[in-house]
Amino acid sequence: MNSCPLEYWMWLQNALGAGAATDEILSYFENAKTMYEAGEYEWRLSGIFTASKIERLKQRSPKDFLQSVDECRGKGIKILTPDNEKYPKQYKSLTDMPLVLYVAGDESSLLDHIHIAIVGTRKASAYGMEVTQRMSFSLAKAGVTIVSGGALGIDSEAHKGAMLAKGRTVCVLGCGLCCDYLKANAALRRAITRFGAVISEYPIFAPASRITFPIRNRLISGLSLGVVIVEAGEKSGSLITARVAAEQGRDVFAVPGDILRSSFTGTNMLIKDGVKAVFTPSDVLSEYSYEYGEYLNTEGIDEFFSSAKYNNYQEKENSASKVKSPKKSVVLPQTASENAKCVFAILSVNAIHIDEISEKASIDIQKTLCALTELEMYGCARQIEGKRYIINK
Repeated sequence: MNSCPLEYWMWLQNALGAGAATDEILSYFENAKTMYEAGEYEWRLSGIFTASKIERLKQRSPKDFLQSVDECRGKGIKILTPDNEKYPKQYKSLTDMPLVLYVAGDESSLLDHIHIAIVGTRKASAYGMEVTQRMSFSLAKAGVTIVSGGALGIDSEAHKGAMLAKGRTVCVLGCGLCCDYLKANAALRRAITRFGAVISEYPIFAPASRITFPIRNRLISGLSLGVVIVEAGEKSGSLITARVAAEQGRDVFAVPGDILRSSFTGTNMLIKDGVKAVFTPSDVLSEYSYEYGEYLNTEGIDEFFSSAKYNNYQEKENSASKVKSPKKSVVLPQTASENAKCVFAILSVNAIHIDEISEKASIDIQKTLCALTELEMYGCARQIEGKRYIINK
């Protein structure tokens, strides 16, 4: 594919909208500049576009997006298009591949050999969060780049696990990179850019909505060889990712959960319907060891997954109800923010709710969440069920 100026791709993506079928267009016109120069007569002759779509194509021109190109560059945001050598080849096989990808962080993480997605519910149980972080940590240690959606709950733990392992992770957003969505995870997204990349197909200030996330999900699975569903209810958005992954020819895995708990209904049904159950990291990696073995280091990975480095979630919950010494056995780095230091001084082995932390620290809830995320990145704190936090001994 010949090189095409960014503003032409942005013009075409704007007209088509996220998630639109693009393979037929590029097969016919080669690239966005060729298409623009072909003009309305050729657009109609191609038979690809509806009348309403042609009207959208006519509403704006590529030069209208030159300012957006400059704005992205000024913010350090890279723009990848299908003719760029750093554009993920996995997306080129999609019928609805994004014509523009906005990237914050290290775009080379999109070209890693083995991407595995880990997704699940936002309202995760302590079990779900513990399994996710262990699984992500272990897979990242083995050489896998972890992909998720940057949401609260399972997504956050997937990203954190990879970063705690000093591995790579990619976050795919359902809004623009500069959108003020989910302030609670702002610190997490900043951390991800140091360990991988945060990406989106939406313009940098595009807001999130209930339809942008299902559209986004195809990019989570599309980048990945396989998708692990950790905890998902019967109507969880993660099941959309699982369905799309299967349609894209990706592998789908599910972690078994409590059969009496509704938040695991979706994952348990996936297993019942024939999806491979995951009990250890090897259950995932065994699918790729033959073809990608040279990029993996699986020695002792299952033993590490179940090691004492990560205490069983039941033991953590029990410790929250016991009176113990508040002495800390972890050390907070001097580079930590003042808010993180303040919150760290409040935490102990006895669980404390985020509202109480915020009150004791005399900082608002959003800054408290950012501080707690920072502490989790340093391995100094851990979240348990019910928005409670404990020191990470």
